[in-house]
Amino acid sequence: MTRMVIVFAAIFVLMLAAVADDSVQVVMSCQNGSKSLSEEKTLHFGKVRKVKGPVIEVDLSKKFQSILGLGASFDHSTCENLSKLSAEKREEVLDKLMNPKTGIGMNLMRVCIGASDFIGEPYYTYNDLPEGQTDPELTQFSIEKDRVYVLPAIKIAQQKNPGLLFFGSPWSPPAWMKTSGKLGTGSLKRECYPAFAKYLVKFIQAYEAEGVPMHAITVQNEPHMSDKEYPTTLWTGEEERDFIRDHLGPLFRQNNVKTLIWCWDHNWNEPEFPRTILSDPQAAQYVDGTGWHLYEGKVETQSAFKAEFPDKHIYFTEGSLFRPNGAIRLTHILRNWSRSYNAWVIMLDEHRKPNRGPHSASATCIELLDDGSVRYNFDYYMQGQFMKFILREAVRVESSLPDMRSFGNAAFVNPGGQVVLVAANSSRSEQPFAVKCGEKMFRTELPGGSVGTYMWQAEQ
Repeated sequence: MTRMVIVFAAIFVLMLAAVADDSVQVVMSCQNGSKSLSEEKTLHFGKVRKVKGPVIEVDLSKKFQSILGLGASFDHSTCENLSKLSAEKREEVLDKLMNPKTGIGMNLMRVCIGASDFIGEPYYTYNDLPEGQTDPELTQFSIEKDRVYVLPAIKIAQQKNPGLLFFGSPWSPPAWMKTSGKLGTGSLKRECYPAFAKYLVKFIQAYEAEGVPMHAITVQNEPHMSDKEYPTTLWTGEEERDFIRDHLGPLFRQNNVKTLIWCWDHNWNEPEFPRTILSDPQAAQYVDGTGWHLYEGKVETQSAFKAEFPDKHIYFTEGSLFRPNGAIRLTHILRNWSRSYNAWVIMLDEHRKPNRGPHSASATCIELLDDGSVRYNFDYYMQGQFMKFILREAVRVESSLPDMRSFGNAAFVNPGGQVVLVAANSSRSEQPFAVKCGEKMFRTELPGGSVGTYMWQAEQ
């Protein structure tokens, strides 16, 4: 009798496991605020049937890139606004950004090497000198100004998410290294290539000494942007190729620097720039991949470039996305081979400040209000629909794309076998659809102006 009870108990456990394998967890956010990373009723897979409306077919056998991370930036404006909060509120905000359990789990963050345009204080680098002076040995190099806002925010973030990775991007070398003698405009003097390579190595070493290792750096943020109003520096593809090949790469190797080098770090519309670098085997040996921005060109450039240089990675290094349309754009960025996504500027105040630069700003995903409180906008939750559930080393898998401009999706398999499908509906009306995975299917619908994340365990 006891043996029969044990057998029936085992069968019951197996039946429960089978039921659990058919369950689909759903989390949803709506632009109208009715849902904000809200857990929805569990769905269940059933038999494949003919259904009306679009069907997303998920093919787990067709695998693409692995994910390095998803996050934003520790720009100076964000870090200054964080410093204006009480210690308790600052901890809360960074927890909601970084903590993978109680927040949205940002795990890859961009750091400005010196100042960017989004800053309240005067622009600076780590080796600023009076006009006419030079310091090729970088004896006056110092990251001291980063200790005011930036490093304190980073160190709290690391406590909230010990798995946080960082990459750095410079907006300008020190003015004395440049043809213009200014942080805005000009290019790097050829004779200063060795000094700038040393400058980047010293940055990496200084941050590592602070307990903030750099996973990667780019040579220059937006090397085809020149503006006298904020730090910018012009490079040609040939110049960046020569700098990496003859100076930065060898110096990294000489100093046993493990930080990766990403080239370009600008828009989709000029692939000839990174092509110039990666077509040179001596330069390409030092380059892990290419960084892209979204301000000009089309996202399909990423896939074309991956096909041209299959052994080099694709990264999306700057470009904030807004509303459900932004979620659809993010699915396309990930569907086109990017291993990462980084939004630009997390938190301005409700007046879009601080911002010394010439570019206007949209409302950020988190805003500092005049009364000292913090507002979480829809875009915080929209990003969370991706960042909280797509884990590092998740692998993108094939998912069909219905021919609908207002609807998008991307699918991944996390370490451990959980499938994650993120779908977005930017139309005003509810969109029914079905998801087919192998020999099973579930049906559901997305409200107008919403993003949904659907999770189930892959069959072993």
